[in-house]
Amino acid sequence: MPDFWAGCGYHLLARAEDGRLRVTDDYLRAYFERPELTLVAESCAAERALHARLLEAPRTGVTATEIDAIEDEDARENYRVMLRFRDQLLAAPTLEAFYFDLFRRDVAVPPPFVHHTAQVILRGILEGTENGLEARAAEVFFRPQSVSIERGTVMLADQGTVHAHAAHAGLGDLGRFLREMQAPLKSAELDVLDEANHAQYFARDERHDLVLAMNPGTPGAAAFARVLERWVSHFHGVAASISPVREIPDEEWDWHVGLDAEATAMLNEIYNGGEVDAEGMKRIIGLFRMTLDPSAVRPEVRGAAVFLGLAMTPEGVLRMKPQNLLMNLPLARRT
Repeated sequence: MPDFWAGCGYHLLARAEDGRLRVTDDYLRAYFERPELTLVAESCAAERALHARLLEAPRTGVTATEIDAIEDEDARENYRVMLRFRDQLLAAPTLEAFYFDLFRRDVAVPPPFVHHTAQVILRGILEGTENGLEARAAEVFFRPQSVSIERGTVMLADQGTVHAHAAHAGLGDLGRFLREMQAPLKSAELDVLDEANHAQYFARDERHDLVLAMNPGTPGAAAFARVLERWVSHFHGVAASISPVREIPDEEWDWHVGLDAEATAMLNEIYNGGEVDAEGMKRIIGLFRMTLDPSAVRPEVRGAAVFLGLAMTPEGVLRMKPQNLLMNLPLARRT
Protein backbone atom coordinates (compact mmCIF):
# COMPACT_ATOMS: atom_id res chain seq x y z
CA MET A 1 0.00 0.00 0.00
CA PRO A 2 1.39 3.45 -0.82
CA ASP A 3 2.08 5.73 2.11
CA PHE A 4 1.61 9.49 1.98
CA TRP A 5 1.71 12.62 4.15
CA ALA A 6 4.39 11.05 6.33
CA GLY A 7 5.16 14.41 7.89
CA CYS A 8 1.67 14.92 9.32
CA GLY A 9 2.23 12.55 12.26
CA TYR A 10 -0.53 10.07 11.47
CA HIS A 11 1.73 7.11 12.22
CA LEU A 12 2.37 8.51 15.71
CA LEU A 13 -1.28 8.05 16.67
CA ALA A 14 -3.13 5.02 17.99
CA ARG A 15 -6.42 3.59 16.75
CA ALA A 16 -9.42 3.22 19.02
CA GLU A 17 -11.70 0.21 18.62
CA ASP A 18 -14.15 2.26 16.55
CA GLY A 19 -11.37 3.26 14.14
CA ARG A 20 -10.96 6.78 15.44
CA LEU A 21 -7.61 8.25 16.39
CA ARG A 22 -6.13 8.53 19.89
CA VAL A 23 -3.40 10.98 20.85
CA THR A 24 -0.11 9.46 22.00
CA ASP A 25 2.95 10.86 23.72
CA ASP A 26 4.87 10.70 20.45
CA TYR A 27 2.19 12.76 18.72
CA LEU A 28 2.40 15.39 21.48
CA ARG A 29 6.20 15.42 21.22
CA ALA A 30 5.92 16.30 17.55
CA TYR A 31 4.06 19.47 18.55
CA PHE A 32 6.70 20.42 21.10
CA GLU A 33 9.27 20.04 18.33
CA ARG A 34 7.49 22.51 16.05
CA PRO A 35 9.38 25.64 14.93
CA GLU A 36 7.39 27.82 17.34
CA LEU A 37 9.12 26.12 20.27
CA THR A 38 12.53 25.42 18.72
CA LEU A 39 15.35 26.45 21.03
CA VAL A 40 17.66 29.19 19.79
CA ALA A 41 21.00 30.48 21.02
CA GLU A 42 19.22 33.11 23.11
CA SER A 43 16.90 30.62 24.86
CA CYS A 44 17.23 31.01 28.62
CA ALA A 45 17.85 28.23 31.12
CA ALA A 46 14.20 28.13 32.22
CA GLU A 47 13.01 27.66 28.63
CA ARG A 48 15.60 24.96 27.96
CA ALA A 49 14.63 23.07 31.10
CA LEU A 50 10.90 23.23 30.30
CA HIS A 51 11.44 22.17 26.71
CA ALA A 52 13.53 19.16 27.78
CA ARG A 53 10.94 18.13 30.38
CA LEU A 54 8.07 18.30 27.88
CA LEU A 55 9.95 16.19 25.36
CA GLU A 56 10.64 13.64 28.09
CA ALA A 57 7.08 13.65 29.46
CA PRO A 58 4.76 15.54 27.06
CA ARG A 59 1.71 15.19 29.35
CA THR A 60 3.47 16.71 32.36
CA GLY A 61 1.81 19.57 34.18
CA VAL A 62 3.28 23.05 33.75
CA THR A 63 2.65 25.88 36.19
CA ALA A 64 2.18 29.54 35.38
CA THR A 65 5.32 30.22 37.39
CA GLU A 66 7.37 28.05 35.07
CA ILE A 67 6.04 29.91 32.03
CA ASP A 68 6.65 33.29 33.64
CA ALA A 69 10.27 32.31 34.29
CA ILE A 70 10.98 32.25 30.53
CA GLU A 71 12.73 35.47 29.64
CA ASP A 72 11.50 35.96 26.08
CA GLU A 73 7.93 37.30 25.83
CA ASP A 74 7.19 35.59 22.49
CA ALA A 75 8.45 32.26 23.80
CA ARG A 76 6.21 32.59 26.88
CA GLU A 77 3.16 33.18 24.69
CA ASN A 78 4.08 30.29 22.38
CA TYR A 79 4.22 27.93 25.34
CA ARG A 80 0.89 29.16 26.66
CA VAL A 81 -0.76 28.58 23.28
CA MET A 82 0.83 25.16 22.80
CA LEU A 83 0.01 23.93 26.31
CA ARG A 84 -3.58 25.13 26.04
CA PHE A 85 -3.85 23.22 22.76
CA ARG A 86 -2.28 20.13 24.34
CA ASP A 87 -4.73 20.19 27.23
CA GLN A 88 -7.66 20.47 24.81
CA LEU A 89 -6.36 17.48 22.85
CA LEU A 90 -6.00 15.41 26.02
CA ALA A 91 -9.47 16.35 27.26
CA ALA A 92 -11.08 14.68 24.24
CA PRO A 93 -11.33 10.88 23.88
CA THR A 94 -10.26 10.96 20.22
CA LEU A 95 -8.80 13.38 17.71
CA GLU A 96 -12.14 13.39 15.88
CA ALA A 97 -13.99 14.36 19.07
CA PHE A 98 -11.51 17.18 19.63
CA TYR A 99 -12.01 18.45 16.06
CA PHE A 100 -15.81 18.26 16.28
CA ASP A 101 -15.83 20.17 19.58
CA LEU A 102 -13.81 23.01 18.04
CA PHE A 103 -16.94 24.00 16.15
CA ARG A 104 -19.62 22.87 18.59
CA ARG A 105 -18.12 24.88 21.43
CA ASP A 106 -16.20 27.55 19.46
CA VAL A 107 -12.87 26.55 20.99
CA ALA A 108 -10.00 28.93 20.25
CA VAL A 109 -7.21 27.05 18.44
CA PRO A 110 -4.63 28.51 16.01
CA PRO A 111 -5.83 27.93 12.41
CA PRO A 112 -2.69 25.97 11.39
CA PHE A 113 -3.43 23.48 14.18
CA VAL A 114 -7.04 23.14 12.98
CA HIS A 115 -5.91 22.47 9.40
CA HIS A 116 -3.29 20.01 10.58
CA THR A 117 -5.87 18.12 12.63
CA ALA A 118 -8.13 17.85 9.58
CA GLN A 119 -5.20 16.52 7.56
CA VAL A 120 -4.35 13.84 10.11
CA ILE A 121 -7.98 12.72 10.35
CA LEU A 122 -8.20 12.54 6.55
CA ARG A 123 -5.00 10.52 6.45
CA GLY A 124 -6.68 8.00 8.73
CA ILE A 125 -9.87 8.04 6.67
CA LEU A 126 -7.86 7.35 3.51
CA GLU A 127 -5.69 4.62 5.03
CA GLY A 128 -5.25 1.91 2.42
CA THR A 129 -6.23 3.98 -0.60
CA GLU A 130 -4.26 3.43 -3.76
CA ASN A 131 -5.95 6.25 -5.63
CA GLY A 132 -3.81 9.35 -5.90
CA LEU A 133 -6.78 11.40 -7.08
CA GLU A 134 -8.53 10.83 -3.75
CA ALA A 135 -5.45 11.84 -1.77
CA ARG A 136 -5.03 14.98 -3.89
CA ALA A 137 -8.73 15.79 -3.57
CA ALA A 138 -8.43 15.50 0.21
CA GLU A 139 -5.85 18.31 0.21
CA VAL A 140 -8.68 20.69 -0.69
CA PHE A 141 -10.06 20.13 2.82
CA PHE A 142 -7.05 21.70 4.55
CA ARG A 143 -4.95 23.62 2.01
CA PRO A 144 -6.17 26.77 0.16
CA GLN A 145 -6.40 26.32 -3.60
CA SER A 146 -5.75 28.78 -6.42
CA VAL A 147 -8.48 28.41 -9.02
CA SER A 148 -8.16 28.94 -12.75
CA ILE A 149 -10.71 28.33 -15.48
CA GLU A 150 -9.09 26.99 -18.63
CA ARG A 151 -11.26 26.32 -21.67
CA GLY A 152 -14.21 25.83 -19.38
CA THR A 153 -12.37 23.46 -17.03
CA VAL A 154 -12.02 24.34 -13.34
CA MET A 155 -8.42 23.72 -12.26
CA LEU A 156 -7.28 23.69 -8.62
CA ALA A 157 -3.61 24.29 -7.84
CA ASP A 158 -2.17 24.52 -4.34
CA GLN A 159 -2.03 28.19 -3.37
CA GLY A 160 1.27 27.85 -1.53
CA THR A 161 2.86 26.18 -4.55
CA VAL A 162 1.48 28.85 -6.88
CA HIS A 163 3.05 31.54 -4.72
CA ALA A 164 6.33 29.66 -4.55
CA HIS A 165 6.43 29.31 -8.33
CA ALA A 166 5.68 32.98 -8.75
CA ALA A 167 8.46 33.90 -6.35
CA HIS A 168 11.16 31.40 -7.32
CA ALA A 169 10.47 29.86 -10.72
CA GLY A 170 12.33 32.45 -12.73
CA LEU A 171 9.23 34.46 -13.56
CA GLY A 172 10.86 37.77 -12.66
CA ASP A 173 8.66 40.83 -12.34
CA LEU A 174 5.64 38.91 -13.64
CA GLY A 175 6.05 36.29 -10.94
CA ARG A 176 6.24 38.92 -8.22
CA PHE A 177 3.14 40.58 -9.65
CA LEU A 178 1.21 37.30 -9.63
CA ARG A 179 2.19 36.65 -6.03
CA GLU A 180 1.29 40.14 -4.85
CA MET A 181 -2.07 40.07 -6.63
CA GLN A 182 -2.76 36.47 -5.53
CA ALA A 183 -3.50 35.64 -9.16
CA PRO A 184 -3.61 31.94 -10.08
CA LEU A 185 -0.61 30.62 -11.96
CA LYS A 186 -1.53 28.84 -15.17
CA SER A 187 -1.99 25.17 -14.38
CA ALA A 188 -0.12 24.30 -17.58
CA GLU A 189 3.05 25.01 -15.59
CA LEU A 190 2.12 22.21 -13.19
CA ASP A 191 1.04 18.63 -13.89
CA VAL A 192 -2.67 17.81 -14.05
CA LEU A 193 -3.56 14.63 -12.19
CA ASP A 194 -5.89 12.18 -13.94
CA GLU A 195 -6.73 8.50 -14.05
CA ALA A 196 -3.70 7.70 -16.19
CA ASN A 197 -1.09 9.26 -13.91
CA HIS A 198 -2.76 9.31 -10.48
CA ALA A 199 -0.13 6.96 -8.98
CA GLN A 200 2.43 9.76 -9.40
CA TYR A 201 0.82 11.45 -6.44
CA PHE A 202 2.41 9.10 -3.94
CA ALA A 203 5.92 10.07 -5.01
CA ARG A 204 5.05 13.79 -4.83
CA ASP A 205 2.51 13.88 -2.00
CA GLU A 206 4.24 16.58 0.06
CA ARG A 207 5.32 18.72 -2.90
CA HIS A 208 1.75 19.94 -3.53
CA ASP A 209 2.52 20.46 -7.21
CA LEU A 210 -0.31 18.52 -8.88
CA VAL A 211 -3.41 20.17 -10.34
CA LEU A 212 -6.93 18.78 -9.91
CA ALA A 213 -9.68 19.27 -12.51
CA MET A 214 -13.06 19.64 -10.79
CA ASN A 215 -15.76 19.80 -13.46
CA PRO A 216 -18.61 17.28 -13.36
CA GLY A 217 -17.54 14.24 -15.31
CA THR A 218 -13.86 14.60 -14.45
CA PRO A 219 -12.02 12.01 -12.33
CA GLY A 220 -11.01 14.81 -9.96
CA ALA A 221 -14.61 15.76 -9.16
CA ALA A 222 -15.54 12.11 -8.67
CA ALA A 223 -12.59 11.61 -6.32
CA PHE A 224 -13.55 14.71 -4.32
CA ALA A 225 -17.08 13.32 -3.97
CA ARG A 226 -15.73 10.02 -2.65
CA VAL A 227 -13.67 11.84 -0.02
CA LEU A 228 -16.74 13.83 1.00
CA GLU A 229 -18.64 10.55 1.43
CA ARG A 230 -15.91 9.13 3.64
CA TRP A 231 -15.73 12.31 5.74
CA VAL A 232 -19.49 12.27 6.40
CA SER A 233 -19.52 8.54 7.16
CA HIS A 234 -16.50 8.75 9.47
CA PHE A 235 -17.87 11.56 11.62
CA HIS A 236 -21.59 10.81 11.55
CA GLY A 237 -21.69 7.06 10.99
CA VAL A 238 -24.17 7.71 8.18
CA ALA A 239 -23.98 6.33 4.65
CA ALA A 240 -23.87 9.09 2.04
CA SER A 241 -23.87 9.01 -1.75
CA ILE A 242 -22.46 12.12 -3.42
CA SER A 243 -22.11 12.98 -7.09
CA PRO A 244 -21.12 16.14 -9.00
CA VAL A 245 -23.95 18.04 -10.73
CA ARG A 246 -24.08 21.05 -13.04
CA GLU A 247 -27.01 22.82 -11.37
CA ILE A 248 -29.51 22.56 -8.52
CA PRO A 249 -33.06 21.88 -9.79
CA ASP A 250 -35.52 24.26 -8.12
CA GLU A 251 -37.98 21.46 -7.43
CA GLU A 252 -35.34 19.47 -5.50
CA TRP A 253 -33.78 22.32 -3.54
CA ASP A 254 -34.84 21.71 0.05
CA TRP A 255 -31.46 21.77 1.81
CA HIS A 256 -27.97 22.94 0.97
CA VAL A 257 -24.57 23.25 2.61
CA GLY A 258 -21.90 25.63 1.42
CA LEU A 259 -18.48 24.02 1.70
CA ASP A 260 -16.79 27.41 2.13
CA ALA A 261 -17.79 30.92 3.17
CA GLU A 262 -18.32 32.17 -0.39
CA ALA A 263 -20.57 29.30 -1.43
CA THR A 264 -22.53 29.52 1.83
CA ALA A 265 -23.32 33.21 1.27
CA MET A 266 -24.31 32.78 -2.37
CA LEU A 267 -26.42 29.66 -1.91
CA ASN A 268 -28.21 31.24 1.03
CA GLU A 269 -28.93 34.35 -1.01
CA ILE A 270 -30.37 32.40 -3.95
CA TYR A 271 -32.37 30.01 -1.75
CA ASN A 272 -33.97 32.93 0.08
CA GLY A 273 -35.15 34.53 -3.15
CA GLY A 274 -32.31 36.96 -3.69
CA GLU A 275 -30.08 37.32 -6.70
CA VAL A 276 -26.37 36.83 -7.27
CA ASP A 277 -24.93 38.82 -10.17
CA ALA A 278 -23.30 37.17 -13.16
CA GLU A 279 -19.77 37.71 -11.85
CA GLY A 280 -20.71 36.10 -8.56
CA MET A 281 -22.24 33.09 -10.30
CA LYS A 282 -18.99 32.56 -12.19
CA ARG A 283 -17.27 32.03 -8.85
CA ILE A 284 -19.37 28.93 -8.07
CA ILE A 285 -16.93 26.22 -9.15
CA GLY A 286 -18.54 23.02 -7.92
CA LEU A 287 -21.97 21.62 -7.07
CA PHE A 288 -22.71 18.19 -5.62
CA ARG A 289 -25.86 16.21 -4.85
CA MET A 290 -25.89 14.17 -1.65
CA THR A 291 -28.36 11.54 -0.57
CA LEU A 292 -28.26 10.26 3.02
CA ASP A 293 -29.60 7.16 4.71
CA PRO A 294 -33.27 8.21 5.22
CA SER A 295 -33.34 6.75 8.71
CA ALA A 296 -30.66 9.23 9.80
CA VAL A 297 -32.35 12.38 8.45
CA ARG A 298 -34.84 14.69 10.14
CA PRO A 299 -38.43 13.67 9.32
CA GLU A 300 -39.30 16.98 7.62
CA VAL A 301 -36.60 16.54 4.94
CA ARG A 302 -36.50 12.75 4.75
CA GLY A 303 -36.03 11.65 1.16
CA ALA A 304 -34.77 15.06 0.01
CA ALA A 305 -31.34 15.58 -1.48
CA VAL A 306 -28.73 17.80 0.13
CA PHE A 307 -26.86 20.02 -2.32
CA LEU A 308 -23.28 21.07 -1.64
CA GLY A 309 -21.45 24.01 -3.17
CA LEU A 310 -17.89 25.24 -3.65
CA ALA A 311 -17.01 28.80 -4.64
CA MET A 312 -13.85 30.83 -5.01
CA THR A 313 -13.19 34.30 -3.68
CA PRO A 314 -13.02 37.26 -6.07
CA GLU A 315 -9.24 36.76 -5.96
CA GLY A 316 -9.60 33.20 -7.25
CA VAL A 317 -8.94 31.31 -4.00
CA LEU A 318 -10.90 28.35 -2.62
CA ARG A 319 -10.80 27.94 1.17
CA MET A 320 -12.88 24.94 2.09
CA LYS A 321 -14.54 24.63 5.51
CA PRO A 322 -15.02 20.87 6.02
CA GLN A 323 -16.52 21.57 9.43
CA ASN A 324 -19.69 22.69 7.64
CA LEU A 325 -20.39 19.02 6.94
CA LEU A 326 -20.21 18.38 10.67
CA MET A 327 -22.59 21.11 11.76
CA ASN A 328 -25.03 21.80 8.92
CA LEU A 329 -26.42 18.49 7.66
CA PRO A 330 -30.11 17.76 8.39
CA LEU A 331 -29.39 14.78 10.61
CA ALA A 332 -31.78 13.55 13.26
CA ARG A 333 -28.84 13.32 15.65
CA ARG A 334 -25.09 13.85 15.59
CA THR A 335 -22.48 11.49 17.00
